[in-house]
Amino acid sequence: MTAPVAEPSIPAPPARGPAPGPEPAAPPAITADGTYAARLAQRDGCWFPERWTLDSAEPYAVPLPAHQPEEPGTRVLPMADGRVLVHRRAAGRHLFSLVYPTGPGTGELPLGGVEFAQDAGDELSLLPPAPHGAYAYALAAGARSTSVWLVAGGSFGPEHLAEIPGRCTGGVWLDRANRMLALDRDLDGRTKTVAVDLERGGEVTPLLQIAADSDDRLLLADADSGLVLVRSDAPGETRLGWGVLGSTRPVRFPACLRLPGREVTPFAIQPGRTLLPESCAVALRVDDGSGASAPWLYGWRPTERRVHQLAAPDGWFAGSGRCTPQGVLELPYVTGSVPCGMARVEVPAPGGAGRDTPDAAVAGSTAEASAEVVAAAGTVRATRPVPLQQAPLGGRGTGG
Repeated sequence: MTAPVAEPSIPAPPARGPAPGPEPAAPPAITADGTYAARLAQRDGCWFPERWTLDSAEPYAVPLPAHQPEEPGTRVLPMADGRVLVHRRAAGRHLFSLVYPTGPGTGELPLGGVEFAQDAGDELSLLPPAPHGAYAYALAAGARSTSVWLVAGGSFGPEHLAEIPGRCTGGVWLDRANRMLALDRDLDGRTKTVAVDLERGGEVTPLLQIAADSDDRLLLADADSGLVLVRSDAPGETRLGWGVLGSTRPVRFPACLRLPGREVTPFAIQPGRTLLPESCAVALRVDDGSGASAPWLYGWRPTERRVHQLAAPDGWFAGSGRCTPQGVLELPYVTGSVPCGMARVEVPAPGGAGRDTPDAAVAGSTAEASAEVVAAAGTVRATRPVPLQQAPLGGRGTGG
């Protein structure tokens, strides 16, 4: 690993003042194709699933209350056909149902449940919406191993797909076929990202290994360009970096993404830019940790050595949203007068105008670190993830 180079500190983002109010409690999950979203909403002290339809002239919300109010810990996930998956916990079981509008009421299709020993510190959580939105998955993390479950879309209720040694968290889809899933695995005191092949019974392959003694996590990945965003302490402190699946170049840790005292979290990558990973727009949430101000919204592209501060809408579910192939951020928000809103904010093109982090263009020229990013790209049915030194690039650009 190349030793990190000392770099100047980056000034704090411009002050925004106190947040206008408490952040909405339940950020919506958005389908991979951007047609639907779902969240747990509250009205008159009662919680209920709410579906947003986003592929219309104006987004609109449909409440989907069940026969009794939901618990605050209920989780929901939108499906590509407009139904909403509901994940409830009751009597030591995790129960799954699909709810949908039926005229004036709500229809519900029970899918079955999964028993899990929560008292042992085990956890079961829904994975992010899958690229093929007719299916939904869950991750059951135990003390010694982690299970992947298909909880919607199967033939006979929840189906156990894979058992992975170690405790896994996260969950990033690496392809558009619901086959390759990246998980951050805690094993032997270190956290490394692995790729799990769900069509090979959960076959595990190392995906991200920056240094032998570093903790490395995959935050985002784009199947078109291969661009990945990672968080690692390999540079000597926990930093945000980027790389390209299948590239011969190392993971880099740009100085413009280093904001001391603040947490920078990427939440969306511009899709559709095959062979152009460095030009992909990336949306960033920036928190100062004080709780006294709302999170900031920034846009960034790997080809640039600066970040652009963007105007987030009032009532934005901070850290929630998606990016279109045109580089436009779609950000869900709710206000007193807008119960279901989707703001569109364009990330400036390279060299375009924007509110930049001062001195970031100079500071961004320092600090790169070597890494091993393993290819899980190309046609996944023909190319399995293999170590970078052996990786068949399969037409993937090596500009990462």
